Amino acid sequence: MPLIQAIRDSWGWVGIDPVEVVGTTAFGNVMIKDSQGRYWRLCPEALYCEVIAQTRAVLDEVSRDQAFLRDWYLQPMVEQAEEALGPLAPGQVYHWVISPVLGGEYVIGNVRCLDHVEQLRFCGDLAREIKDLPDGAQVKLRLVD
Repeated sequence: MPLIQAIRDSWGWVGIDPVEVVGTTAFGNVMIKDSQGRYWRLCPEALYCEVIAQTRAVLDEVSRDQAFLRDWYLQPMVEQAEEALGPLAPGQVYHWVISPVLGGEYVIGNVRCLDHVEQLRFCGDLAREIKDLPDGAQVKLRLVD
């Protein structure tokens, strides 16, 4: 599966050994089951991938939390993105052009459509590059071919 391989390649540095994609969202969040039966949330916009439940029962509890669900689905932003950019093509997600972690705003002008695998790879690689920087550090991106 392309999503599993992208997660393994670009997010494996966090310690995840993905075996199953349990769910995804329009903004590219991924719920993943790992080889130990734990459940992870990969959040491209916030550049993190972390365990959120040790068992399916705990994941079911988390999935009933209204604050978690609002953050997971980002429904108001999805509605704005659909209106401004149209519906997603298969394999695409809405993507923050400038990550909110890097100062990008949660506004529709900062959103584009992107291939989900490309998003996961880009965000995982970026997260790895900045993981040791303190909050508020200045970041300069340099694009290379």
